[in-house]
Amino acid sequence: MSSLLTDTDVAGESTIVWLEDIAPLEYVRQAVHTTPYRVGKPPFDGLGRLVGYAELSPAVKRDPETSLFHRRVFYLVPHDRDSEPSGDYQTGSPGEAVDPLTVDARRAGVKTDRSQGRAITPARAGA
Repeated sequence: MSSLLTDTDVAGESTIVWLEDIAPLEYVRQAVHTTPYRVGKPPFDGLGRLVGYAELSPAVKRDPETSLFHRRVFYLVPHDRDSEPSGDYQTGSPGEAVDPLTVDARRAGVKTDRSQGRAITPARAGA
C-alpha cells in the first residue's frame, strides 16, 4: 500500500513503535505488511531498514483468507534523503512516504513541506 492510507485503514492500531529517533527523519516510507502477530517487531525483509511499526489492538481480527494480520511498517531504503541528501529525493519524496511527525496510532500520516524537502530542518541546516 502507499501513503494514500486513510485513518479508516489504520483504525485497529493501538500504538506506533519507533526503532529510531524520528526527529531528524524528514520522511519515512509506510507500507502494510502481513504478520502472524498483532504486537512485537514484525519480520522485515525489505531492501532497507525498519524504522518503526504499528501494533494492533486485541479487537483486530486476522484476515480470514490468510490468517495473518495487516500491520503498518515504516522504513527507509539506502537512496532515501537521510542517507543521500543530494540524491534523487533532495526534494520531493516517494509516493509511499509521509512525514513521521504526522504519524500516530489510528492516524495515517501525510506529506508535509518537511517531507517534500521544502522546509529547512536542523538536519538540512547542518545542526
